[in-house]
Amino acid sequence: MQSIEQGYMAFFREGSEGIGAVTDVSNDEVVVYVENFGPFTVPMSAVREVHDSKVILEKDRVSSMFLKAVAHAHDAEDPKTAG
Repeated sequence: MQSIEQGYMAFFREGSEGIGAVTDVSNDEVVVYVENFGPFTVPMSAVREVHDSKVILEKDRVSSMFLKAVAHAHDAEDPKTAG
């Protein structure tokens, strides 16, 4: 597997919207910053793939708090100006 670097984007699946940016990496975990919620520590065991500056995560291996943050990360955006 390719090594993970700061600045890589995290996703739950290919072609989906990014869920956050990697801000720190260690042997056992990766820190992902989720917009409007802050940093979350994700175990390296949740990383399914790494390629093209993307980190693909397994939804069933991250915390419920992380899932909630991701689900609401873009709530503050104005739909009239997005897109």
